[in-house]
Amino acid sequence: MVLADTIRPGFARAGAASRGISGASLSGSLLFDAGLVLVGSAVIALSAQVAFPLPFSPVPVTGQTFGVLLVASMLGRARGLAAVMAYLAEGAAGLPVFAGMAAGPAALLGPTGGYLMGFLPGAYLCGWLAERGFDRTPLRTICSMILGNVAIFALGLPWLARFVGSSNVWALGFWPFLAGDVVKIGLAAALLPLGWRALGAKER
Repeated sequence: MVLADTIRPGFARAGAASRGISGASLSGSLLFDAGLVLVGSAVIALSAQVAFPLPFSPVPVTGQTFGVLLVASMLGRARGLAAVMAYLAEGAAGLPVFAGMAAGPAALLGPTGGYLMGFLPGAYLCGWLAERGFDRTPLRTICSMILGNVAIFALGLPWLARFVGSSNVWALGFWPFLAGDVVKIGLAAALLPLGWRALGAKER
């Protein structure tokens, strides 16, 4: 169970396995999940607009990674991954959802393209960990967020190196972002466990 499941309305709850799943329940469940995916992609798009360009790097500091990993932790691996896929598809189709209102396939092929693709494994990993209770306490949330960020950097840095060279990639694509990542991880570590307490959910 993840946070999104605690707010699932009655019409979107599938029947117990022993009683079967009614068509209405299945339709309601799919509709609810589709809505979560679209809202998740919108949250990522909004977080991407919190952007601070760096004059020495082609990669800006943004709230994007925070949005991706927070959404994935709240929705779980399948819906979180779908939200990121929807976000990337929206941007590739021309909607101005990337950082700085950028859009189009060029953004996916440019210096930041590796980070954008890294959102996929990062979201899946954080969603998978959240399903196992890693969003219930600050310490476990910090571990989850760190691993999610590692997954993003694992794709982002090699791709960026194609544009800036392997000798410059750490200085331009990693070190300038550590302080911001620490702040974003700390914020997630506060918000996710607080969400569980606010909803009165218990540990599994």
